[in-house]
Amino acid sequence: MSGDPARIAAVWKYPPMPAAAAPPLDDVVTPPTADGLDDLLVHAARESPDKLALVEASGRSLTWRELDAEVARVATGLGDAGVVAGYRVALVLGNRLEMVTGYLAVLRAQAVAVPLGPGSTPAEVAQVVADSGARMVLADAGSVTSVRAALATLQASGASPSPRLVAVGTTLLPGERSWEHLRAERARRSPALHDAEQLAVLLYTSGTTGRPRAAMLTHRALRANVEQVARVEPPLVHGDDVVLGLVPLSHVYGLCAVLGAVLRQRAKLVMADVFDPGGVLDLIEDEACSVLPLAPGVLERWRSVEDLTDRLGPVRLVMSGSAPLDPAAAAEFTARTGLVVHQGYGLTETSPVVASTLGGPADPYSVGRALPGVGLRLVDAEGREVAAGDPGEVQVRGPHLFSGYWPGGEGGPGPDGWWSTGDVGLLDAAGDLLLVDRLTETIVVSGFTVYPVEVEAVLVTAPGVQAVAVVGADDPVTGSAVVAHVVPEPGTDTAQVLAGVEAVAVEHLAVFKRPARVVAAERLPRTRTGKVARSRLRDATAERS
Repeated sequence: MSGDPARIAAVWKYPPMPAAAAPPLDDVVTPPTADGLDDLLVHAARESPDKLALVEASGRSLTWRELDAEVARVATGLGDAGVVAGYRVALVLGNRLEMVTGYLAVLRAQAVAVPLGPGSTPAEVAQVVADSGARMVLADAGSVTSVRAALATLQASGASPSPRLVAVGTTLLPGERSWEHLRAERARRSPALHDAEQLAVLLYTSGTTGRPRAAMLTHRALRANVEQVARVEPPLVHGDDVVLGLVPLSHVYGLCAVLGAVLRQRAKLVMADVFDPGGVLDLIEDEACSVLPLAPGVLERWRSVEDLTDRLGPVRLVMSGSAPLDPAAAAEFTARTGLVVHQGYGLTETSPVVASTLGGPADPYSVGRALPGVGLRLVDAEGREVAAGDPGEVQVRGPHLFSGYWPGGEGGPGPDGWWSTGDVGLLDAAGDLLLVDRLTETIVVSGFTVYPVEVEAVLVTAPGVQAVAVVGADDPVTGSAVVAHVVPEPGTDTAQVLAGVEAVAVEHLAVFKRPARVVAAERLPRTRTGKVARSRLRDATAERS
């Protein structure tokens, strides 16, 4: 979305949400109950009240009973603040207790959670808040400056109603509310969830269009994927496991896959808000973490740790997700530590897990087999299933699928329940999925998806830029890196133009979206139809690297 004030103001009001029908199930899976994730919390508090549920790296913690009580107080406070069922609440928080309690309280209040990375720029926060129509924003010390700037932009544009800011663990400005003010002194009983098709979460992704849009995840979809993951053998998480919460809870991997598994199995989640190679290893040792859900870049950062095997002594399972895993890096890690790195495959639109190597050989070139209850097939350009051994676009079916993109529900599963992922894959004789390519040109940096068109739209506004094209390049730490090819306008100083591009990126793009390299080009290669030939740019980038 552009920064045009009229555009920002216009997107605040939307027509009523369409009724979202669950995808046809057929032989895919037994329909889930109407219970959502909150049902898991209620039962955990009742049956394991004094067991630790959450632990921060700072030392703060909550038992399951305490977590349930905190969620009840915040859910009541949301209601007292005017948040009713269906209202959107943005959470711009790091991995901390308030992120978990805030998220679960929004679900209990039957409002809609809108998670956003705390490193987002003011422009990105303004876009999401305006597009979702959020009535309240929760922010902590790491994000509150960007959120304040974003809300000031929205207010200046005339957007109405103006969202209320709740600041967590930081000094308040006039008109803001603190987390303590939000928490009600006495909790009221929240109404039970009667319709699992109610919208629960909006998570922003590009879908298959390259333009960031919010995937609409219902209570049904969230609970269904938690149950699908729980049916994998051997289990991803046991009740006595200690799970490392290093993956951002603002990302679908951390929010739905990791936190969802912890809720389902009543495990303990140890949260780390910042990745420091040595510090995280200290945390693993101190808290005896047994399950490590990681992004692939973590393995690269640990390569230089000499006593890595000893530091990972408590670990029984390492799971890599959110980005492709380098087979060589996985093999080296296993040779050093004896720990097999299992992979998972998923998307925001699938809540998120589709396949996993758990339950079978950890083939470094495979993302595993479809979870129980997940339908998976490969189709050609006409939508027909491909012959065995042929590549095709990956399609998915099941109750864990999203209900389309916000606000109208377009782009969701088809009438037969199948949804096209935009990934190209192969299925081997055992049913393991091997990913070949993306149909789109997305770049995955440290597990976060970057869309070239979004970055290009920002960089082209820099002074002296005639044209710009963004491609991905291999990176040993982040998996991929963003590289911008910039054509300066005639007569401009190339060095100044490139410096201006970098400055615009810092101001308007989150860290993972910023170009790792900005390269000057006389012209951009184009196809016969005038489109930028990205494949040739990627080849040139690889040669230069």
